Amino acid sequence: MNSQLQELLNRAQERYLTSQDLKQFEEYVDSLPDRLGLYRLLRDQEVTLLQRVADQAEVELKDRVSLETLEEGMKNLILVLRYGAMAMLLDDESFLKQRLLAWLERVLPIQQMRQVNEVLYRLLNQELKKYLTARQQTLLMPLITTAQVTLIY
Repeated sequence: MNSQLQELLNRAQERYLTSQDLKQFEEYVDSLPDRLGLYRLLRDQEVTLLQRVADQAEVELKDRVSLETLEEGMKNLILVLRYGAMAMLLDDESFLKQRLLAWLERVLPIQQMRQVNEVLYRLLNQELKKYLTARQQTLLMPLITTAQVTLIY
């Protein structure tokens, strides 16, 4: 749960929430059906979505990186998508940053991985745009972009 909502719940232990507090809480609750629907879609379509990315990446990178490097990139991309989905569900970007990105930054400093990530994230973004509605893209893409910027630039 994002820190603002956590703070609201903490305040509610001491006093009733203000109208502004309730509005903020209501916005999150109203967005929950969209978030749950997107989470289910990603869960159910993960294999299909990521297989398309892997197939295209293999063609693009076959002469530039080893198969092992591409496989490692795909494993990391799977983690980013899963953690990104959970961060979107919780409406908590810090979940993604604290749980995954700090670790991946230390693990992936090699230049060859950066090249793989550039291709993988470009392909992932293309595939997500095919699968997701505009509303779903609004919920998920900022988290994917955060991961992309962290791991590539």
